[in-house]
Amino acid sequence: MPSTLKRLDVRTAPGSRTRGIMIAGPLAIPVALGRGGILANKREGDGATPRGRFRLVRLWWRADRGARPLTLLPVRRVTRHDAWCEDPSDRRYNQPIKAPSGDHLWRDDALYDLVIEIDHNTRPRIARHGSAVFIHVARDGLTPTAGCVALDKRRLYGLLSRLGTRTTIRVG
Repeated sequence: MPSTLKRLDVRTAPGSRTRGIMIAGPLAIPVALGRGGILANKREGDGATPRGRFRLVRLWWRADRGARPLTLLPVRRVTRHDAWCEDPSDRRYNQPIKAPSGDHLWRDDALYDLVIEIDHNTRPRIARHGSAVFIHVARDGLTPTAGCVALDKRRLYGLLSRLGTRTTIRVG
């Protein structure tokens, strides 16, 4: 396994607030950002990607859509019942929950086939400061996300072997 990356750096691409560049060691990877660009004061529903430095917590992966990726991150298989709480009034806000409510991790499209959970708004969790901010698979054409950082599935698979719990992502 190649050496673990210490940090991923994401910045806005010139001329676009919804596209960015992720620097991962020697690689410069095009990424999609939130429709609201990068903001320091992230709020629930604003569509912005939060500015800051965050730890990578774990990888969520759809086993029915691909082999278990090689990574140093803890790995959790996505089930049909997995979701993420986006309700600021719920005590489980910004945490994994069981469906039927929340942002469903089991999707018909490929966006959440690979999801890296980051520690945005977790210690402490503050209601309305943003939830379900992930690194995940991008739509074709790198169209904007709801606030996540997204990249091509092949590039994400390739990057996973270099990521661990000591890797951070710095946005902005």
